[in-house]
Amino acid sequence: MKIPRLDRARTFAGILLFGLLAMTARNAVDPDLWWHIRTGEWIVQTGHIPHTDSFSFTRAGSPWVAHEWVSEVVFYGISKYLGTAGLILFAAMVTTAGFLILYWRCRAKPHWAAAAVALGALAAAPAWGVRPQMFTFLFASLLLWLLERGQDHPRLLLWIPPLFVLWLNLHAGFALGPALILAYIIGMISESALGETGWQEVRSQIGRLALAFVACLALIPLNPSGAELYRYPLQVLRSAGMRSFIVEWFPPDFHQLRYLPVFLIWTALLIALRTLSSRPKSRLLFPLLMTFLASLDAVRHIPIFVLLATPVIAVALSEVASARSVGSSRRTTGSPRLQLAFRVSILVLMAGFAMTRCLDLVRRQSQTEAEMFPTRAIDFLHSHPQPSRLFIYYDWGGYAVARLYPEYRVFVDGRADLYGDAILHQFQQTIQLQTGWRQVLEQSGIQSILVPPSSALAQGLFLDPGWHAEYTDSQAVLFVPHPAEKAPY
Repeated sequence: MKIPRLDRARTFAGILLFGLLAMTARNAVDPDLWWHIRTGEWIVQTGHIPHTDSFSFTRAGSPWVAHEWVSEVVFYGISKYLGTAGLILFAAMVTTAGFLILYWRCRAKPHWAAAAVALGALAAAPAWGVRPQMFTFLFASLLLWLLERGQDHPRLLLWIPPLFVLWLNLHAGFALGPALILAYIIGMISESALGETGWQEVRSQIGRLALAFVACLALIPLNPSGAELYRYPLQVLRSAGMRSFIVEWFPPDFHQLRYLPVFLIWTALLIALRTLSSRPKSRLLFPLLMTFLASLDAVRHIPIFVLLATPVIAVALSEVASARSVGSSRRTTGSPRLQLAFRVSILVLMAGFAMTRCLDLVRRQSQTEAEMFPTRAIDFLHSHPQPSRLFIYYDWGGYAVARLYPEYRVFVDGRADLYGDAILHQFQQTIQLQTGWRQVLEQSGIQSILVPPSSALAQGLFLDPGWHAEYTDSQAVLFVPHPAEKAPY
């Protein structure tokens, strides 16, 4: 008896669900997570959205666009009531939901759709984590589904504006929404110009998308920072400081094994475009080209490219497999009950694997946190108070904000948009012992320095008679002025 296609599709969807939950689960150790949680706590306790900085001493009182305030409240609430286990599971569920929507967009046989999504998931893996960026991945996936289904069911497009309002209060990646809509509009116009689709057929679709595009732009001020968010995404994209030492803003480095799936999906896409029986329409090719170029530019853009490339690859895989199976006989063995039992067993095993994976991450959270952040040095600062102006390693700044505020203020943390290129350059100048590093310390009035022992600054201060190591371990070293040099600069 032939197994119904729907049952097979559900089986592969279930396997993919639990497999992705296991794959996307990550320890809660993103460097920015900690200041997000502290900001969420501040919002809940005060009942206000911050508009100026209070966590640092270099930018204290300066304007700050807290554009991710909903994410921060959510992370704080989960952290408070469910701990890191809740954060790990929640982030995995958000990311997995984005991939499941991608799976539903793949117009291919279930097993080939699942295979293509799995490859896309591996390619996007460097961007996974407990971070607001996962909301952008989910909402971008949902937007693409609405754009595609909206061609046949125009009423679905009415969901875009309300979802966009939520998106723009979750993460600055909301700017991707109007960009994708505009890319689809340009692609449809190209279709008509190239004779792929008649103008009468696309005119009404272009009109509806144009209304959605204008509506999204008009809704941007519906956030605590108002019209400031028109400028903010462009400011981030132009920041030279962020691109100079934040890894996710670097192009993918294929000398690293973790970027091999990115190369494979690029290759698979090129092969798919050559082998497909019918070339994808320009409405798909234009946003696909746009996101492909973006993925070449920065690692953080790879997941969005995956959302557009995967359906094309899935269709190509399905077509190639179907062509090779023509003329061959396929027999289904076993009774329907036996097949059902087999499918259920596979799903139970996958669910058990996902649960075991998440429990293992929860068990290792403290160990992983201690490997990435100076937990013991922070404990020392709590029990042995030092001057409050703390120069700390960039990736540790958010962790210090979460654990040391308000007793200490940091020189810099993960809010690169707040500090700007000038202060980021000063940090880089100091941590690398570049010319003028002493002037940075003196002008900032810094008398506490917490950095990795292997850093150039630590090696220089070990040899500097004006500084001594107040605390040191394998993870971090805390420098304070030598007792004879403790007078203010």
